[in-house]
Amino acid sequence: MTHPRARVALHPDFRVGPIDRRLFGSFVEHLGRAVYTGIYEPGHAAADEHGFRRDVADLTRELGVTMLRYPGGNFVSNYRWEDGVGPVEDRKPFLDLAWRTVEPNLVGTDEFLQWAEREGFEPMMAVNLGTRGVEAAAALVEYCNGEAGTRWADLRIANGRTEPYGVHLWCLGNEMDGPWQIGHKDAHEYGKLAAEAGKAMKLVDPSISLVVCGSSSMQMDTFGEWEQTVLSYTYDLVDHVSMHAYYEELDGDRASFLGSGTAMDRFIDRVVASADAVGARRRSDKKITISFDEWNVWYLESRFPGETNLPVQRDAPRIIEDVYSALDAVVVGDLLVTLLNHADRVPVAALAQLVNVIAPIMTEPGGEAWRQPTFHPFATTARLAHGEALDVRVDCPTTTTKRHGDVPLVTAAATHDAETGALALFLTNRSAEPVAVDVEHLGLGVELTEGWRMVADHEAAVEGPAHARKVVDACWSAVDLAAHVSASSRTTTVTLAPESWTALAGTVRTA
Repeated sequence: MTHPRARVALHPDFRVGPIDRRLFGSFVEHLGRAVYTGIYEPGHAAADEHGFRRDVADLTRELGVTMLRYPGGNFVSNYRWEDGVGPVEDRKPFLDLAWRTVEPNLVGTDEFLQWAEREGFEPMMAVNLGTRGVEAAAALVEYCNGEAGTRWADLRIANGRTEPYGVHLWCLGNEMDGPWQIGHKDAHEYGKLAAEAGKAMKLVDPSISLVVCGSSSMQMDTFGEWEQTVLSYTYDLVDHVSMHAYYEELDGDRASFLGSGTAMDRFIDRVVASADAVGARRRSDKKITISFDEWNVWYLESRFPGETNLPVQRDAPRIIEDVYSALDAVVVGDLLVTLLNHADRVPVAALAQLVNVIAPIMTEPGGEAWRQPTFHPFATTARLAHGEALDVRVDCPTTTTKRHGDVPLVTAAATHDAETGALALFLTNRSAEPVAVDVEHLGLGVELTEGWRMVADHEAAVEGPAHARKVVDACWSAVDLAAHVSASSRTTTVTLAPESWTALAGTVRTA
Protein backbone atom coordinates (compact mmCIF):
# COMPACT_ATOMS: atom_id res chain seq x y z
CA MET A 1 0.00 0.00 0.00
CA THR A 2 1.37 3.42 -0.99
CA HIS A 3 1.02 6.12 1.64
CA PRO A 4 0.93 9.86 0.93
CA ARG A 5 4.26 11.64 0.61
CA ALA A 6 5.15 15.28 1.10
CA ARG A 7 8.14 17.50 0.37
CA VAL A 8 9.32 20.39 2.54
CA ALA A 9 12.09 22.72 1.35
CA LEU A 10 13.93 24.91 3.83
CA HIS A 11 17.04 27.08 3.99
CA PRO A 12 18.11 29.61 6.66
CA ASP A 13 18.58 32.28 3.97
CA PHE A 14 14.83 32.27 3.26
CA ARG A 15 13.05 33.81 6.24
CA VAL A 16 9.61 34.99 7.26
CA GLY A 17 10.78 37.14 10.17
CA PRO A 18 12.02 37.09 13.75
CA ILE A 19 10.11 35.20 16.43
CA ASP A 20 8.78 37.73 18.91
CA ARG A 21 8.67 36.06 22.32
CA ARG A 22 5.27 37.67 22.92
CA LEU A 23 3.91 35.15 20.42
CA PHE A 24 3.77 32.76 23.38
CA GLY A 25 1.37 34.81 25.47
CA SER A 26 -1.73 33.70 27.35
CA PHE A 27 -4.75 35.27 28.98
CA VAL A 28 -6.13 35.68 32.50
CA GLU A 29 -9.71 36.99 32.65
CA HIS A 30 -12.02 37.34 35.62
CA LEU A 31 -14.12 34.45 34.33
CA GLY A 32 -15.05 31.25 36.11
CA ARG A 33 -12.04 29.87 37.99
CA ALA A 34 -9.30 31.55 35.95
CA VAL A 35 -8.39 33.90 38.80
CA TYR A 36 -9.99 32.53 41.98
CA THR A 37 -8.81 28.95 42.65
CA GLY A 38 -6.83 29.33 39.41
CA ILE A 39 -3.85 31.64 39.79
CA TYR A 40 -5.04 32.86 43.21
CA GLU A 41 -6.09 30.76 46.20
CA PRO A 42 -5.08 31.97 49.66
CA GLY A 43 -4.87 29.12 52.12
CA HIS A 44 -3.85 26.58 49.51
CA ALA A 45 -0.81 24.55 50.47
CA ALA A 46 1.03 25.93 47.43
CA ALA A 47 0.00 29.56 47.95
CA ASP A 48 2.71 32.17 48.40
CA GLU A 49 2.54 34.97 50.96
CA HIS A 50 0.34 36.97 48.58
CA GLY A 51 -2.17 34.17 48.03
CA PHE A 52 -1.05 33.15 44.53
CA ARG A 53 -0.54 29.47 43.79
CA ARG A 54 3.11 28.62 43.25
CA ASP A 55 2.24 25.37 41.48
CA VAL A 56 0.28 27.30 38.84
CA ALA A 57 3.08 29.84 38.40
CA ASP A 58 5.60 27.01 37.99
CA LEU A 59 3.44 25.33 35.34
CA THR A 60 2.98 28.66 33.58
CA ARG A 61 6.74 29.03 33.28
CA GLU A 62 7.05 25.43 32.11
CA LEU A 63 4.39 26.20 29.51
CA GLY A 64 6.73 28.89 28.19
CA VAL A 65 4.30 31.77 28.62
CA THR A 66 5.97 35.14 28.20
CA MET A 67 3.02 37.56 28.41
CA LEU A 68 -0.42 37.63 30.03
CA ARG A 69 -3.44 39.64 28.89
CA TYR A 70 -5.64 41.01 31.71
CA PRO A 71 -8.39 41.56 32.98
CA GLY A 72 -10.48 40.62 29.93
CA GLY A 73 -12.07 39.70 27.67
CA ASN A 74 -15.74 40.46 27.97
CA PHE A 75 -15.22 41.18 31.67
CA VAL A 76 -13.34 44.41 30.99
CA SER A 77 -16.32 46.09 29.28
CA ASN A 78 -18.19 46.35 32.60
CA TYR A 79 -15.16 46.87 34.85
CA ARG A 80 -14.31 49.95 36.92
CA TRP A 81 -10.61 49.47 37.58
CA GLU A 82 -10.67 52.00 40.43
CA ASP A 83 -12.96 49.66 42.39
CA GLY A 84 -10.23 46.99 42.35
CA VAL A 85 -7.38 48.97 43.90
CA GLY A 86 -6.66 50.04 47.45
CA PRO A 87 -7.21 48.07 50.67
CA VAL A 88 -8.98 44.80 49.91
CA GLU A 89 -11.19 45.14 52.99
CA ASP A 90 -12.62 48.37 51.57
CA ARG A 91 -13.52 46.90 48.17
CA LYS A 92 -17.09 45.93 47.38
CA PRO A 93 -18.14 42.85 45.41
CA PHE A 94 -20.03 43.67 42.22
CA LEU A 95 -22.04 41.89 39.55
CA ASP A 96 -20.07 41.20 36.39
CA LEU A 97 -22.64 41.43 33.62
CA ALA A 98 -20.49 39.64 31.04
CA TRP A 99 -20.39 36.29 32.85
CA ARG A 100 -23.23 36.90 35.35
CA THR A 101 -20.91 36.30 38.28
CA VAL A 102 -20.51 38.19 41.56
CA GLU A 103 -16.89 39.38 41.44
CA PRO A 104 -15.37 39.32 44.97
CA ASN A 105 -12.84 42.02 44.01
CA LEU A 106 -9.94 40.44 45.87
CA VAL A 107 -7.58 40.59 42.88
CA GLY A 108 -7.24 43.81 40.91
CA THR A 109 -4.67 45.81 38.99
CA ASP A 110 -1.97 45.90 41.68
CA GLU A 111 -2.29 42.28 42.71
CA PHE A 112 -2.12 41.06 39.12
CA LEU A 113 0.72 43.32 38.00
CA GLN A 114 2.82 42.54 41.05
CA TRP A 115 2.25 38.81 40.60
CA ALA A 116 3.23 39.05 36.92
CA GLU A 117 6.33 41.03 37.86
CA ARG A 118 7.39 38.55 40.55
CA GLU A 119 6.93 35.59 38.20
CA GLY A 120 8.50 37.23 35.15
CA PHE A 121 5.48 37.57 32.83
CA GLU A 122 4.95 40.70 30.74
CA PRO A 123 1.49 42.21 31.32
CA MET A 124 -0.88 43.20 28.52
CA MET A 125 -3.60 45.42 29.96
CA ALA A 126 -7.04 46.11 28.52
CA VAL A 127 -9.09 49.25 29.11
CA ASN A 128 -12.88 49.47 29.25
CA LEU A 129 -14.29 51.09 26.11
CA GLY A 130 -17.69 49.48 26.57
CA THR A 131 -19.29 51.28 29.50
CA ARG A 132 -16.47 53.79 29.98
CA GLY A 133 -14.08 55.76 27.79
CA VAL A 134 -11.28 58.29 27.39
CA GLU A 135 -10.92 59.58 30.94
CA ALA A 136 -10.88 56.19 32.67
CA ALA A 137 -8.45 54.73 30.11
CA ALA A 138 -5.97 57.57 30.46
CA ALA A 139 -6.28 57.43 34.26
CA LEU A 140 -5.40 53.72 34.29
CA VAL A 141 -2.26 54.36 32.22
CA GLU A 142 -1.32 57.11 34.68
CA TYR A 143 -1.98 54.79 37.63
CA CYS A 144 0.21 52.06 36.13
CA ASN A 145 2.98 54.08 34.50
CA GLY A 146 2.93 57.62 35.93
CA GLU A 147 5.62 59.22 38.06
CA ALA A 148 4.88 60.71 41.48
CA GLY A 149 3.16 64.04 41.63
CA THR A 150 -0.09 63.41 39.75
CA ARG A 151 -3.45 62.22 41.03
CA TRP A 152 -3.51 58.64 39.83
CA ALA A 153 0.19 57.95 40.21
CA ASP A 154 0.00 59.23 43.75
CA LEU A 155 -2.95 56.92 44.40
CA ARG A 156 -0.80 53.98 43.27
CA ILE A 157 1.93 55.14 45.64
CA ALA A 158 -0.58 55.49 48.47
CA ASN A 159 -1.65 51.92 47.75
CA GLY A 160 1.91 50.73 48.38
CA ARG A 161 3.58 50.74 44.98
CA THR A 162 6.20 53.46 44.60
CA GLU A 163 7.74 52.60 41.23
CA PRO A 164 5.68 52.70 38.02
CA TYR A 165 4.81 49.31 36.57
CA GLY A 166 5.86 50.32 33.06
CA VAL A 167 3.07 48.44 31.27
CA HIS A 168 3.89 48.68 27.58
CA LEU A 169 1.10 46.89 25.71
CA TRP A 170 -2.53 48.07 25.95
CA CYS A 171 -5.77 46.80 24.38
CA LEU A 172 -8.33 49.44 23.40
CA GLY A 173 -11.32 47.48 24.66
CA ASN A 174 -12.39 43.97 23.74
CA GLU A 175 -14.48 42.53 20.88
CA MET A 176 -16.37 45.77 20.40
CA ASP A 177 -17.89 44.44 17.15
CA GLY A 178 -19.77 41.75 19.11
CA PRO A 179 -23.45 42.33 20.02
CA TRP A 180 -22.77 40.29 23.18
CA GLN A 181 -20.31 42.93 24.40
CA ILE A 182 -21.49 45.29 27.14
CA GLY A 183 -21.36 48.68 25.41
CA HIS A 184 -21.21 47.22 21.88
CA LYS A 185 -20.62 49.86 19.20
CA ASP A 186 -20.63 50.00 15.44
CA ALA A 187 -17.33 50.47 13.62
CA HIS A 188 -17.59 54.26 13.33
CA GLU A 189 -18.54 54.71 17.00
CA TYR A 190 -15.77 52.42 18.18
CA GLY A 191 -13.16 53.79 15.78
CA LYS A 192 -13.73 57.36 16.96
CA LEU A 193 -13.69 56.35 20.65
CA ALA A 194 -10.58 54.17 20.25
CA ALA A 195 -8.77 57.01 18.50
CA GLU A 196 -9.59 59.51 21.28
CA ALA A 197 -8.84 57.05 24.10
CA GLY A 198 -5.58 55.99 22.48
CA LYS A 199 -4.56 59.61 21.91
CA ALA A 200 -5.15 60.43 25.59
CA MET A 201 -3.35 57.29 26.75
CA LYS A 202 -0.29 58.16 24.66
CA LEU A 203 -0.32 61.71 25.99
CA VAL A 204 0.08 60.16 29.44
CA ASP A 205 2.81 57.76 28.27
CA PRO A 206 4.06 58.12 24.67
CA SER A 207 6.08 54.89 24.93
CA ILE A 208 3.09 52.54 25.08
CA SER A 209 1.89 50.33 22.22
CA LEU A 210 -1.81 50.04 21.40
CA VAL A 211 -3.97 47.20 20.13
CA VAL A 212 -7.22 48.19 18.42
CA CYS A 213 -10.12 45.72 18.24
CA GLY A 214 -10.45 43.79 15.01
CA SER A 215 -13.21 41.33 14.22
CA SER A 216 -14.18 38.80 16.88
CA SER A 217 -14.11 36.11 14.21
CA MET A 218 -14.00 35.72 10.44
CA GLN A 219 -17.69 34.74 10.59
CA MET A 220 -18.85 38.16 11.81
CA ASP A 221 -21.19 39.89 9.34
CA THR A 222 -19.06 43.03 9.58
CA PHE A 223 -15.71 41.24 9.01
CA GLY A 224 -13.37 43.17 6.74
CA GLU A 225 -15.50 46.28 6.68
CA TRP A 226 -14.97 46.56 10.46
CA GLU A 227 -11.17 46.50 10.15
CA GLN A 228 -11.09 49.05 7.35
CA THR A 229 -13.47 51.47 9.11
CA VAL A 230 -11.80 51.22 12.53
CA LEU A 231 -8.32 51.58 11.07
CA SER A 232 -9.41 54.59 9.04
CA TYR A 233 -9.72 56.38 12.41
CA THR A 234 -6.79 54.78 14.25
CA TYR A 235 -4.14 53.77 11.68
CA ASP A 236 -1.56 56.41 12.61
CA LEU A 237 -2.07 55.86 16.35
CA VAL A 238 -2.15 52.08 16.93
CA ASP A 239 0.48 49.41 16.48
CA HIS A 240 -1.60 46.23 16.27
CA VAL A 241 -5.10 45.10 15.32
CA SER A 242 -6.54 42.22 17.34
CA MET A 243 -7.76 38.88 16.03
CA HIS A 244 -9.77 36.25 17.92
CA ALA A 245 -10.56 32.73 16.73
CA TYR A 246 -11.68 29.48 18.32
CA TYR A 247 -11.97 26.07 16.68
CA GLU A 248 -13.87 22.90 17.55
CA GLU A 249 -14.92 19.56 16.11
CA LEU A 250 -18.57 19.77 15.04
CA ASP A 251 -20.84 16.82 14.17
CA GLY A 252 -17.93 14.41 14.11
CA ASP A 253 -16.30 16.29 11.23
CA ARG A 254 -12.76 15.30 12.14
CA ALA A 255 -11.22 16.34 8.81
CA SER A 256 -12.49 19.91 9.07
CA PHE A 257 -11.31 20.15 12.66
CA LEU A 258 -7.83 18.97 11.70
CA GLY A 259 -7.85 21.60 8.96
CA SER A 260 -8.48 24.47 11.39
CA GLY A 261 -4.97 25.83 10.85
CA THR A 262 -5.86 26.56 7.23
CA ALA A 263 -8.86 28.61 8.38
CA MET A 264 -6.58 30.55 10.75
CA ASP A 265 -4.11 31.10 7.92
CA ARG A 266 -6.80 32.57 5.68
CA PHE A 267 -8.12 34.74 8.51
CA ILE A 268 -4.66 36.24 9.06
CA ASP A 269 -4.14 36.85 5.34
CA ARG A 270 -7.47 38.65 5.06
CA VAL A 271 -6.90 40.89 8.08
CA VAL A 272 -3.42 41.76 6.80
CA ALA A 273 -4.91 42.60 3.40
CA SER A 274 -7.56 44.82 5.02
CA ALA A 275 -4.97 46.66 7.12
CA ASP A 276 -2.60 47.11 4.19
CA ALA A 277 -5.43 48.45 2.04
CA VAL A 278 -5.98 51.22 4.59
CA GLY A 279 -2.25 51.94 4.64
CA ALA A 280 -2.13 52.06 0.85
CA ARG A 281 -4.97 54.56 0.70
CA ARG A 282 -3.10 56.72 3.21
CA ARG A 283 0.15 56.33 1.23
CA SER A 284 1.70 55.14 4.49
CA ASP A 285 4.86 53.08 4.87
CA LYS A 286 3.67 51.93 8.29
CA LYS A 287 2.63 48.28 8.65
CA ILE A 288 -0.02 47.42 11.20
CA THR A 289 0.75 44.06 12.77
CA ILE A 290 -1.58 41.58 14.44
CA SER A 291 -2.18 40.79 18.07
CA PHE A 292 -3.85 37.37 17.90
CA ASP A 293 -4.78 37.76 21.53
CA GLU A 294 -7.43 35.05 21.77
CA TRP A 295 -7.01 31.68 20.11
CA ASN A 296 -7.58 28.09 21.13
CA VAL A 297 -9.77 25.04 20.75
CA TRP A 298 -13.09 25.89 22.41
CA TYR A 299 -16.27 23.82 22.15
CA LEU A 300 -18.27 27.01 21.96
CA GLU A 301 -21.18 25.77 19.86
CA SER A 302 -21.49 22.24 21.21
CA ARG A 303 -20.82 22.65 24.97
CA PHE A 304 -21.27 26.28 26.04
CA PRO A 305 -24.88 27.37 26.71
CA GLY A 306 -24.18 31.07 26.09
CA GLU A 307 -23.66 33.93 28.50
CA THR A 308 -27.33 34.91 28.69
CA ASN A 309 -28.26 31.39 29.82
CA LEU A 310 -25.91 31.44 32.78
CA PRO A 311 -27.53 31.93 36.21
CA VAL A 312 -26.08 34.57 38.49
CA GLN A 313 -23.39 32.75 40.47
CA ARG A 314 -20.86 33.39 43.22
CA ASP A 315 -17.65 31.85 44.48
CA ALA A 316 -15.74 31.28 41.22
CA PRO A 317 -18.21 29.02 39.38
CA ARG A 318 -17.01 26.34 37.01
CA ILE A 319 -17.63 27.96 33.63
CA ILE A 320 -16.21 26.85 30.25
CA GLU A 321 -13.90 24.22 31.74
CA ASP A 322 -13.39 22.27 28.54
CA VAL A 323 -11.38 19.08 28.92
CA TYR A 324 -9.12 18.25 26.00
CA SER A 325 -8.17 15.19 24.02
CA ALA A 326 -5.01 14.35 22.12
CA LEU A 327 -6.89 15.32 18.94
CA ASP A 328 -7.42 18.78 20.41
CA ALA A 329 -3.71 18.94 21.20
CA VAL A 330 -2.78 18.06 17.59
CA VAL A 331 -4.96 20.94 16.39
CA VAL A 332 -3.37 23.33 18.91
CA GLY A 333 0.04 22.30 17.58
CA ASP A 334 -1.10 22.93 14.01
CA LEU A 335 -2.45 26.39 14.96
CA LEU A 336 1.01 27.17 16.35
CA VAL A 337 2.47 26.15 12.98
CA THR A 338 0.23 28.78 11.36
CA LEU A 339 1.26 31.47 13.83
CA LEU A 340 4.96 30.77 13.26
CA ASN A 341 4.48 31.01 9.51
CA HIS A 342 3.10 34.52 9.98
CA ALA A 343 5.80 35.72 12.36
CA ASP A 344 6.42 38.79 10.23
CA ARG A 345 2.89 40.09 10.84
CA VAL A 346 1.90 38.35 14.10
CA PRO A 347 4.33 39.42 16.83
CA VAL A 348 1.80 39.07 19.66
CA ALA A 349 -0.58 36.21 20.50
CA ALA A 350 -2.40 34.90 23.56
CA LEU A 351 -3.65 31.37 24.10
CA ALA A 352 -7.03 31.83 25.75
CA GLN A 353 -6.98 31.09 28.56
CA LEU A 354 -4.26 30.11 31.05
CA VAL A 355 -5.99 28.24 33.88
CA ASN A 356 -9.25 26.25 34.15
CA VAL A 357 -11.18 28.20 31.49
CA ILE A 358 -10.47 26.50 28.09
CA ALA A 359 -6.96 26.18 29.43
CA PRO A 360 -3.80 24.06 29.22
CA ILE A 361 -3.55 24.12 33.03
CA MET A 362 -6.27 22.86 35.37
CA THR A 363 -6.55 23.07 39.13
CA GLU A 364 -8.71 21.66 41.87
CA PRO A 365 -9.55 23.98 44.78
CA GLY A 366 -7.38 22.91 47.66
CA GLY A 367 -5.90 20.22 45.42
CA GLU A 368 -3.44 19.64 42.65
CA ALA A 369 -2.69 21.45 39.41
CA TRP A 370 -2.16 19.47 36.22
CA ARG A 371 -1.39 19.71 32.52
CA GLN A 372 -4.04 19.12 29.88
CA PRO A 373 -2.90 17.43 26.63
CA THR A 374 -2.86 20.83 24.89
CA PHE A 375 -0.13 21.94 27.30
CA HIS A 376 2.54 19.88 25.57
CA PRO A 377 2.62 21.21 21.99
CA PHE A 378 2.50 24.79 23.26
CA ALA A 379 5.31 24.24 25.78
CA THR A 380 7.44 22.40 23.23
CA THR A 381 7.00 25.08 20.57
CA ALA A 382 7.78 27.87 23.05
CA ARG A 383 10.92 25.99 24.12
CA LEU A 384 12.24 25.19 20.65
CA ALA A 385 11.14 28.11 18.43
CA HIS A 386 13.89 30.74 18.61
CA GLY A 387 15.55 33.09 16.20
CA GLU A 388 13.68 33.52 12.95
CA ALA A 389 10.82 31.70 11.28
CA LEU A 390 11.93 30.23 7.98
CA ASP A 391 9.98 30.52 4.75
CA VAL A 392 9.39 26.80 4.24
CA ARG A 393 7.74 25.49 1.10
CA VAL A 394 5.44 22.48 1.36
CA ASP A 395 4.41 20.30 -1.56
CA CYS A 396 1.82 17.71 -0.54
CA PRO A 397 -1.59 16.28 -1.45
CA THR A 398 -4.74 18.08 -0.33
CA THR A 399 -8.05 16.85 1.02
CA THR A 400 -11.47 18.43 0.71
CA THR A 401 -13.22 19.37 3.94
CA LYS A 402 -16.80 20.43 4.56
CA ARG A 403 -15.95 23.62 6.47
CA HIS A 404 -12.69 24.81 4.89
CA GLY A 405 -12.66 23.43 1.36
CA ASP A 406 -9.31 22.05 0.20
CA VAL A 407 -6.62 21.88 2.88
CA PRO A 408 -3.09 20.46 2.69
CA LEU A 409 -2.55 17.09 4.37
CA VAL A 410 0.79 18.24 5.79
CA THR A 411 1.73 21.60 7.30
CA ALA A 412 5.20 22.70 8.35
CA ALA A 413 7.00 25.54 10.08
CA ALA A 414 10.67 25.90 10.93
CA THR A 415 12.82 28.25 12.98
CA HIS A 416 16.54 28.91 12.97
CA ASP A 417 18.67 30.67 15.54
CA ALA A 418 21.69 32.08 13.71
CA GLU A 419 23.63 32.64 16.93
CA THR A 420 23.47 29.03 18.11
CA GLY A 421 22.76 27.20 14.85
CA ALA A 422 19.68 25.65 16.47
CA LEU A 423 17.00 24.44 14.07
CA ALA A 424 13.43 23.49 14.96
CA LEU A 425 10.94 21.85 12.62
CA PHE A 426 7.22 21.52 13.32
CA LEU A 427 5.08 19.17 11.22
CA THR A 428 1.40 18.26 11.26
CA ASN A 429 -0.07 15.24 9.51
CA ARG A 430 -3.80 15.78 9.03
CA SER A 431 -4.18 12.49 7.19
CA ALA A 432 -5.57 9.28 8.69
CA GLU A 433 -2.56 7.51 7.17
CA PRO A 434 1.18 7.76 7.85
CA VAL A 435 2.99 10.30 5.67
CA ALA A 436 6.64 10.34 4.70
CA VAL A 437 7.96 13.90 4.55
CA ASP A 438 11.15 14.60 2.60
CA VAL A 439 12.76 17.68 4.13
CA GLU A 440 15.12 19.10 1.52
CA HIS A 441 18.02 21.20 2.81
CA LEU A 442 20.33 21.63 -0.17
CA GLY A 443 23.83 22.80 0.73
CA LEU A 444 23.22 22.40 4.44
CA GLY A 445 24.16 19.86 7.04
CA VAL A 446 21.20 19.10 9.27
CA GLU A 447 21.48 16.97 12.40
CA LEU A 448 18.33 16.22 14.39
CA THR A 449 18.93 15.51 18.06
CA GLU A 450 15.49 15.25 19.65
CA GLY A 451 11.83 15.13 18.79
CA TRP A 452 8.39 14.93 20.35
CA ARG A 453 5.03 14.04 18.91
CA MET A 454 1.35 14.05 19.82
CA VAL A 455 -0.80 11.44 18.08
CA ALA A 456 -4.56 12.04 18.01
CA ASP A 457 -6.80 9.67 19.90
CA HIS A 458 -10.41 8.63 19.34
CA GLU A 459 -11.55 8.79 22.95
CA ALA A 460 -13.86 11.35 24.50
CA ALA A 461 -12.04 13.63 26.90
CA VAL A 462 -12.85 13.02 30.58
CA GLU A 463 -12.47 15.55 33.37
CA GLY A 464 -9.69 15.14 35.89
CA PRO A 465 -5.95 14.71 36.21
CA ALA A 466 -5.98 10.91 35.95
CA HIS A 467 -7.49 10.97 32.46
CA ALA A 468 -5.19 13.79 31.35
CA ARG A 469 -2.18 11.73 32.42
CA LYS A 470 -3.60 8.65 30.68
CA VAL A 471 -3.96 10.58 27.40
CA VAL A 472 -0.45 11.97 27.65
CA ASP A 473 1.03 8.55 28.46
CA ALA A 474 -0.69 7.04 25.44
CA CYS A 475 -0.39 9.86 22.89
CA TRP A 476 2.59 12.09 23.77
CA SER A 477 6.07 10.65 23.38
CA ALA A 478 9.62 11.26 22.33
CA VAL A 479 10.28 10.57 18.65
CA ASP A 480 12.43 7.51 18.03
CA LEU A 481 14.80 9.22 15.61
CA ALA A 482 16.38 5.94 14.51
CA ALA A 483 13.00 4.49 13.57
CA HIS A 484 11.24 7.54 12.11
CA VAL A 485 14.02 9.70 10.64
CA SER A 486 16.54 8.93 7.91
CA ALA A 487 19.04 11.44 6.58
CA SER A 488 21.33 12.10 3.63
CA SER A 489 23.45 15.10 2.74
CA ARG A 490 20.52 16.72 0.88
CA THR A 491 17.34 15.33 2.44
CA THR A 492 16.03 14.25 5.82
CA THR A 493 12.97 11.99 5.64
CA VAL A 494 10.56 11.99 8.57
CA THR A 495 7.74 9.48 8.88
CA LEU A 496 4.71 11.08 10.52
CA ALA A 497 2.11 9.07 12.38
CA PRO A 498 -1.52 9.46 11.28
CA GLU A 499 -3.23 12.59 12.65
CA SER A 500 -0.21 13.80 14.53
CA TRP A 501 1.85 16.85 15.39
CA THR A 502 5.63 16.49 15.57
CA ALA A 503 8.40 18.81 16.77
CA LEU A 504 12.02 18.09 15.87
CA ALA A 505 15.10 19.94 17.08
CA GLY A 506 18.71 19.90 16.00
CA THR A 507 21.41 21.99 14.39
CA VAL A 508 22.15 23.26 10.93
CA ARG A 509 25.49 24.13 9.38
CA THR A 510 26.66 25.15 5.94
CA ALA A 511 27.90 22.03 4.18
